[in-house]
Amino acid sequence: MFVEPPLTDALIRGAILTAAALVWVLLLSRIVGLRSFSKMTAFDFVATIATGSLLASAAIAASWTAFVQPMVALAALFTVQFALSLLRQRSERFQGMIDNRPHVLMRGGVIDEEALRRTRVARSDVLAKLREANATKLDDVYAVVLETTGDISVLHANEVDRVLLEGLGNHGDVPEKAARPEGGRLGS
Repeated sequence: MFVEPPLTDALIRGAILTAAALVWVLLLSRIVGLRSFSKMTAFDFVATIATGSLLASAAIAASWTAFVQPMVALAALFTVQFALSLLRQRSERFQGMIDNRPHVLMRGGVIDEEALRRTRVARSDVLAKLREANATKLDDVYAVVLETTGDISVLHANEVDRVLLEGLGNHGDVPEKAARPEGGRLGS
């Protein structure tokens, strides 16, 4: 305890430990760089969540040992994230081992029902993302891609630079116009 009574101690301790932990996280993020809180990979996303959890643990620590442990864990987490980012940058093989692969969910105006099943993405999620991207006609959408982060990207236009399709494998072979189901409507 810092002071008496216990309520005052809890208030002061909470404020001081939270500020100290936050400064530690900011220092670590300055050392590691802008990727610290990105969600480029699944690990980045998990690291961001873990950072919040460890910060909360430090803020409510009842002893110095309970405070130091999450601070050490934060440093270890940032170090692992930094090391993984370097390995991903230097080795395509390593990157392929730890990263998810993007998937094409829609090509040339036609939703790929098999891709939806494989990736467990609901058709309604794709339609919502199309509306969010201001798509007004399915024929005007070149492709919809489930990215490695879990985000869904919508590519508009009749043509897309091939570099934007890198990493999609065979799924990147998006036809100019795919055959539409009977009556021009997509099945439900």
